[in-house]
Amino acid sequence: MATIDTIKTVLEENLDIAPETVNEASTFDSLGIDSLDMVELICDLEEACDVDFGEPEGLETVGDLVEYIESL
Repeated sequence: MATIDTIKTVLEENLDIAPETVNEASTFDSLGIDSLDMVELICDLEEACDVDFGEPEGLETVGDLVEYIESL
């Protein structure tokens, strides 16, 4: 599964965000994701992608998140 698809699935399952509203240009603000949601999202993505995020900074869009995950 592509990283973007994994992110869409986690967003849908945990935050009830429709996958069709998510693309790489989507900002977390535009999706209504606050800092608490972001922490939860990162924990869920660590499990789904079998990676350790560490302390990611400067992630503003879904595309930033995809690039970060793929760089791990």
